[in-house]
Amino acid sequence: MAEDEQAPETKLTSTKRRCAAAGKFLTGRIARPETDRLPPGQHLVKDWPVLDLGQQPHLTLESWRLDVTGLVENSLSLDWSAFQALPQSDSLSDIHCVTTWSRYDNRWRGVATRDLLDQAMPMPEAEYVLLTSYDGYTTNLPLADFAAEDAILATTWEGEPITRAHGGPMRLIVPHLYFWKSAKWLRRIDLRAADAAGFWERNGYHMRGDPWSEERYSGD
Repeated sequence: MAEDEQAPETKLTSTKRRCAAAGKFLTGRIARPETDRLPPGQHLVKDWPVLDLGQQPHLTLESWRLDVTGLVENSLSLDWSAFQALPQSDSLSDIHCVTTWSRYDNRWRGVATRDLLDQAMPMPEAEYVLLTSYDGYTTNLPLADFAAEDAILATTWEGEPITRAHGGPMRLIVPHLYFWKSAKWLRRIDLRAADAAGFWERNGYHMRGDPWSEERYSGD
């Protein structure tokens, strides 16, 4: 799916577009992550809800590949063995979905985004990343957010391989932003000098997505 194509309309996409248009779930309160663990407008869950664009790619470890392109000194095209040969890290973080659920204390294992960037060596003019997934989903991030200390390209959750429904065999986790920024089934990381809206950002959602500032929708 090309970056400017629309995914097929589903109940989820139509509902989320209506939420964006109506400004649903906004409380107007600004919280601080250093003092408020639960962002404004969020509620805690113990399960892990599944959200996607209506399709879940079936990926084998033999066919899986991750490309790092754009403004880097070393373009990467990693198969599963090469990805697993990178330094492996453990991480513990909360996650916050724009649909108002949050889940505390998720244990991940995978490759820290900083360790991947050490291999690719971003050029000085690289300021943003555009992420593309195997289902055609795209989302954008400032490079500084992608390279956050606790951001991880996760392959396990709670000691088990991440399931297909949750983005396995590998997905991004950027815990300090709303979870739509943590792309599932990640296929390509493209470093760019200028920002470019991804799927939900073209459909009414915020370009950055800070939960503590309630950056749910464009214009917030």
